[in-house]
Amino acid sequence: MDRSVTRRLALIHTVRSLVPVFSALTREVAPDVTTTDVVDEALLDEAVAAGKVPPATAERLEGHVRRALDDGADAVLVTCSSMGAVVDELRARHDWPLLRVDEAMVDAALAAGSRIGVVATLGSTLRPTAALVSRRARELGRDDRSVEVVTRLVDGAFASLKAGDLDAHDAAVRAALRELIPQVDAIVLAQASMARVADTLGPGEAAATPILSSPRLGVGRAAELLDRLDAGRASS
Repeated sequence: MDRSVTRRLALIHTVRSLVPVFSALTREVAPDVTTTDVVDEALLDEAVAAGKVPPATAERLEGHVRRALDDGADAVLVTCSSMGAVVDELRARHDWPLLRVDEAMVDAALAAGSRIGVVATLGSTLRPTAALVSRRARELGRDDRSVEVVTRLVDGAFASLKAGDLDAHDAAVRAALRELIPQVDAIVLAQASMARVADTLGPGEAAATPILSSPRLGVGRAAELLDRLDAGRASS
């Protein structure tokens, strides 16, 4: 595969602090890929306030994706799980090279077992992530009755995070993880901000239960999409 041609990935973020996280992961996972970043924190703020993604918010996300592709991006990765349902709708409607960040994470969880825990600090993120587990199970040929989704909404943790009280946020998330670990085959973290909390668990606590976060797996899935696009162009 010819790597002399620059492969361009646009990332759309709703949390500014995730920009360096995804930049570092892309350099590690797909060093031949050039990234551009769009940050619109109001997308998440509006979804949180409404308890879902309002139509005007979805339209603005669509505009970000369209402009990124018009500006030369080969593919677009939306790094906010709360936008997942909108990403699915846009991809189906336009057939764009567009990815939601959490799909690869959910696939990895389903490969680990049939009882999947979903942990979130926002209802606007919990619901689409839990729905994605059920949908991907069906798409992967699993019987609906063979997969159980166990959800945990960590009340108050997001407010603590927004207020800068990281200790309170981390303690609440850690408690939820410890409660869920013995009950499920795998846990998915609906928000990337929780990944560092999982890393603070004792080495024996999560040994038998994978705790999965979306950033690295999402970047890996984006690199796979770029590979497929390259292969398609080479064969045409």
